[in-house]
This record gives sequence, C-alpha cells and structure tokens, in this order.
Amino acid sequence: MNGELEQAGERWRLRFTRSLRHSPETVWRALTEPEHLKAWFPGEITGVWSVGGSLTFRDADLPAFTGEVRAVEPPHLLEYTWGTDLLRFEIAPDGDGCTLTLLDTFDERGKGARDAAGWHVCLDALERDLDGVGTGASTEDEWRAVHPRYVAKFGPQAATIGPPEGSAG
Repeated sequence: MNGELEQAGERWRLRFTRSLRHSPETVWRALTEPEHLKAWFPGEITGVWSVGGSLTFRDADLPAFTGEVRAVEPPHLLEYTWGTDLLRFEIAPDGDGCTLTLLDTFDERGKGARDAAGWHVCLDALERDLDGVGTGASTEDEWRAVHPRYVAKFGPQAATIGPPEGSAG
C-alpha cells in the first residue's frame, strides 16, 4: 500500500502495489478513460493510448507539458512518459480483483518523498473512484498528512524538493 523508493540505475523509482477489488478491465478503464482519470490523476490527459502516441498533460496550476506512450497491453500494462518521469502501470489478476503496481522512474532523488505522497493520495482517490465512494479527488490536506511519513521513511536526501507552487504534490 505504501510506496517504496529504490535506485534504478542512475535514476530513482517509486513502487506502489495495491490490491484492488476490481477486475483488470475495470482498473484499465480507470487508468485510460478521461471520466475516470479526472477523479484521481493529477491533471487532465489528452492523446491516444497507442505506442508512440503523444500525450498532453494539463493542470490548472501548472503549464501544460507532453509525454509519449511507450507500452499498451490492455488490460495489463500501460507505460508512458510524464514530462521527464516514466510511469508504468502493471495490472495482474488476483482472484476476483487485481493487483495494481505503479512504477514512477525519475531523475532527482530529492523529489522522492514529495512524489510518493502525491501518488499515495492519487491511488487512494483511484480506489475511492473504483469503489464508488465519495468524490474520489485527492486534496492538499491529504498530501500534507502523508508527506511527513515519506520524509521519515526515505530520509532527508529524498525530501529536498517540495510541492510545485499551487499543487499538493
């Protein structure tokens, strides 16, 4: 449930693994369909989910930026660049539900705690959306509640970069 920070060659990687009570197909839709993405992903994604496809990310508080789809294997694997980060979502069947693994690979160790807290609350919002409980959207207060735990877990070297202006993480 909580994120782990690991070295990935010369880069760093956050790993989150969540057991979900929903089928891989349902989770896939939550990862790729705009009406579900807006409930949990930090910003709007537009583009085509095909290998080589261009994506545009928009957040009201930050300038738009782009990414590229690297892998698409419905309903089990989705990988794309998100600015300079590489996001990989792996979905494995598990009984009546599935296991979702999110891998975020990035350059600067210093943003590990910030991004871990952000993904933590985003994945909580994803679960709420899938379960049909509440609005789903994560809040800055939720980020502020979990961020100190990641600072303590990963150490001060992973907490040198704070939240972007106007954003929870």
